[in-house]
Amino acid sequence: MTGRARTTARGRARSREQEEQEAPGVPRAPESAAEPIQWQQIPRPLREEGPVVRPRQPRGEEVAAQSRGAKEPGLEAGLQTLSLQETRIGGVFQDLVVNTRRDMMHVKNSKTGSEGKVVQLIANHFRVISYPQGVAFKYNVDYKPDVEAGNLRQILLNQHIRKFGECHIFDGNSLLLPRPLRERKVEWVSTTEDKKIVKIVVEFSKELKPTSPDCLRFYNILFRKTFKELNLKQIGRHYYTKKIPLTEHRGTRLEIWRGYVTSILQYENSITLCADVNHKLLRIETVYDFISKIQAETDPENCKEEVAKRLIGSIVLTKYNNRTYRVDGIDWGQSPLDTFNKSDGTKITYIDYYKQQHKEIITVMTQPLLVSQGRWKKGQTDTQRRRILLIPQLCYMTGLTDEIRKDYTSMKDLAVKTKLSPERRHDALKEFMKTQALLRLWDFKFDSNLLSLQGRVLSNANIFQGRRMVQANASGEWAREVRGIPLLSPVPLHSWLLLYGRHCFAQAMTLEEHLRHVTAPMGITMRSAIMIEVAGDANSYTDILKKYTRSALQMVTTAPGHCCILRNITFVICILPTDDKRTYDHIKKYLCTTFPIPSQCVVKRTIEKVQARTIITKIAQQMNCKMGGALWKVETNVQRTMFIGIDCFHDIVNRQKSIAGFVASTNTELTKWYSECVIQDTGEELVKELRTCLKAALDVWCENESSMPRSIIVYRDGVGDGQLQALLDREARQMSTYLQAISNNFTLAFIVVKKRINTRFFLKRGSYFENPRPGTVIDLELTRSEWYDFFIVSQSVSEGTVTPTHYNVIYDTIGLRPDTVQRLTYCLCHMYYNLPGTIRVPAPCHYAHKLAYLVGQSICEKPNRSLSTLLFYL
Repeated sequence: MTGRARTTARGRARSREQEEQEAPGVPRAPESAAEPIQWQQIPRPLREEGPVVRPRQPRGEEVAAQSRGAKEPGLEAGLQTLSLQETRIGGVFQDLVVNTRRDMMHVKNSKTGSEGKVVQLIANHFRVISYPQGVAFKYNVDYKPDVEAGNLRQILLNQHIRKFGECHIFDGNSLLLPRPLRERKVEWVSTTEDKKIVKIVVEFSKELKPTSPDCLRFYNILFRKTFKELNLKQIGRHYYTKKIPLTEHRGTRLEIWRGYVTSILQYENSITLCADVNHKLLRIETVYDFISKIQAETDPENCKEEVAKRLIGSIVLTKYNNRTYRVDGIDWGQSPLDTFNKSDGTKITYIDYYKQQHKEIITVMTQPLLVSQGRWKKGQTDTQRRRILLIPQLCYMTGLTDEIRKDYTSMKDLAVKTKLSPERRHDALKEFMKTQALLRLWDFKFDSNLLSLQGRVLSNANIFQGRRMVQANASGEWAREVRGIPLLSPVPLHSWLLLYGRHCFAQAMTLEEHLRHVTAPMGITMRSAIMIEVAGDANSYTDILKKYTRSALQMVTTAPGHCCILRNITFVICILPTDDKRTYDHIKKYLCTTFPIPSQCVVKRTIEKVQARTIITKIAQQMNCKMGGALWKVETNVQRTMFIGIDCFHDIVNRQKSIAGFVASTNTELTKWYSECVIQDTGEELVKELRTCLKAALDVWCENESSMPRSIIVYRDGVGDGQLQALLDREARQMSTYLQAISNNFTLAFIVVKKRINTRFFLKRGSYFENPRPGTVIDLELTRSEWYDFFIVSQSVSEGTVTPTHYNVIYDTIGLRPDTVQRLTYCLCHMYYNLPGTIRVPAPCHYAHKLAYLVGQSICEKPNRSLSTLLFYL
C-alpha cells in the first residue's frame, strides 16, 4: 500500500462528506529442511507496456473497462493478456483487479501448501452471512451547474428521497438502488439555501451483481455511514469513538482517540468484513502555540528557519472540519488580515471567511499562514495542485515530539494504551460488531464471532555460524545460541579511524575497549584505532578525513602520547556529541560518495548506557558486515538462485527525487550482496533502470560463482494492489526481456510484499488469545482466488498484536510450488544481519529499504560504486 499513503482497504470509497470549503477558494484536499527444488519453466504472459488506466473522464461517465494490449515481439509465443478491471470513484481510479494466477498452471488447481504443523487461528474478520441476493442498480448523478461539496450534493439529492427511497447508497457521483427507477433517465430540480436552482440528472448506468467489486465498494460506503449514525467522531479519513486521557508528557498534553478501520471484500470462499482497532494521537497544542514556543527559545535571526525545520512535513488537524493536512511551507508574508477571492469573485479577509464559514474567531492578527499542497500521491506528480492556506491558531499538532520519542517512560506509557494484546483486541472487535442497525435495510448480517481458519507453523530454518548449526527459539531468535561462536566470515579490523568530538574522549576509549573484548570471540582480529579528536561539528569530521586516502602512507598524531602509521583505511567510526541529523548526513554523504569507505556513526549517550557492552557487540557485527564479512547463513536447499529485493523511498516532506533501492544476492550461500540506487522523478514508484541493475548484479555473481544463476526471485515492496498490472508491464517485462536476450534457460519469479495491512491473526489457547508463533503461514480463506498469495507471521513482538505480511506471486516461470515459496520466503526472514532473529520481510527486501532510506534521507545522490558489494547501509 503506502506508503504509501493510500487506502488501507481495497475498493474503499473516497469520502466526500463535508460541505465546508477547505480554505480560501481552493479545492478540497484528498483524503525444515526439504527436498531440493525441482525447477520447472512455465510460460507466463507479460503485457505490452502502456498506460495503466485511461485518461480521466468527466464526472458521471463510465470508465470501468477491460484493458487489453498487444504482446511484445520476441517474448514467448501464446501470450495472453491478464484480466484487468478498472473502477473509478469520485474522479479517482481505484485498485485494479488483475487475475495474476490464471496462467500459472502449477497452481491453477490449488495454491495451498501442506508443510508444517496445523494450528487453529482466529482472524479479525467477520463473515457476511446475509447480503442482498438480487442485482443492484447503479445510476450516474450529474449536477447542473456543478456542485463540488460532497455534503451539499447529498443534501440536494435528498430533496427527492421519496422518488428513490430511504434504502440507497450515494458516493457523491453514483447512486445505488435495490430497485430500478421507472425511467432510465430522469431530471429533478433542487434548491439551495440561498434559493439557487440546481438541476440533477440521474441516468441508469448498469446492473451490479452482489459480489461485483463495484457493488462491494458501495457496501463499504454504507458501512462508513453507520459510523455517522453512531455519532463517531471523524478525524481525517477514519472514525473514532473513545478518547483515552493521558497525563502530560515532557511538557506536552496528549490525548488518544480509539477508532476502527473496516473493509468489506470478497475473499476465497466468502465475503467478509475486516475490522481493526485504530488509534489517533493528538496534541492539545495549536500550531500557533508551537510557533510561539520556538520563538521564545530561539535567536530571532534564526527563528523562521527553526520554525520551518520543525514544522514543515508535519501533519496538522483542523477541528472545524476534522481533516488533516501536511504542512508544506510557511507564508510569512501573509496574515489573517489579508484578503482573497472567493469562488464568486468577491474579496473577503481570512478573519471574516472563517467566522462566516466555520464559526471560528481568529484573535491573533500577526500570525503567518500555513501552506499545504494537498495530499501527496505516488504516480500523480503531474496533477496540478493549488495551495491550501491554513490559520495556525485553528490547526492542532499531531504526532509525537522528539523529546517524547527519546523518553523511555513516556513511550512505555503510550505503548500500554495503543498496543493492544490479542485478547484486548479481540474483545474490542466483538464489542464493535454489536451495532449493525443501518445495514439491516440492505439485508446485511454478520457472524457474531470472528472468522476461524487453519494455519500451518513451519519449522525454523537451519542457521550456520562458524562450525555450528542452530535453530531459532520459539520467539524466532538465536542470539543466545550463538554467543561466543566465531562468525561465519570475520574480517580483520586493522587500519581504522576513530573520530570523536570534544568531551567524548572517555566514550571513545570505552568503545575501543569494549570492541577489543567482543571481537575476539567473533574471530575478528583487531588492532588499535587511530583516535583523533575533532571539534564536533559536521565539517570537523570531514576535514580530518580529507587528509587521508586509502593508498596514502602517513604519520598521524593521535591521542596524547600516541603516534601511529596509518595505511589503507578500512573503516571509520565517528562518535557524535548529539544526534543532530545534519552532522550525520554530512558525514555519511562524504563517506559514501567522495571518500567511499564503510563507516559507523555512534551517538555519545549510546556508549554511556548501562547495556553499552551489548550494544557495542551489535556494532561490531555491523562493522564486520559493512567491510564484506558475513555473520551466518541459512539452509535454503536451492542452488544457483539469485534473490533480489526492490523498494523505493519517497521524500514526502521536501518532495525531492525518489530513490529506488536494488539489492541482489551474488552467491549461492546468500552471504554476499550487490546494491545499486536509481534516482527517479518525485513520487515515481516503478523502476525504469532495472536492466542496468540486473546486468551489474549478474556480473558480480559471475565473479563469485563458477556459473550464472538459473533462477531469479524478486521480492518487490512498496507497491499497492492497484499497481500490479503496471508492475508486470514495466519491471517484470524489463527483467524478463533482458534475461531472454542472454539465455532461454533463465527463469524468473516476481513476488509483491505488502506490510501495511489490517488483517490480524490470533492463536486460541483455551479461552485466551495470543499471537501466532513465527513461521505461521495462512493460505486459506482470506486469500484471493485471482492471486497466488499467502500470509506469513515471521516475527514475534513483545507488546501488542503481531502484524502478518502478505505475499502475492504475480509472475512465475520457475514453477514455485506453495510449500517451496512459503519456506523460501520464511528462510529469507532469517538473513537480516542487523538482528539475530527473524524479521517481518525477506532480508533482500529490507536491505533494499535500508539502502533507499539512507540515500534518500542523508546522501541524496548515488553512492560510489566501490561500495556496491558491501552492506554499507546497515
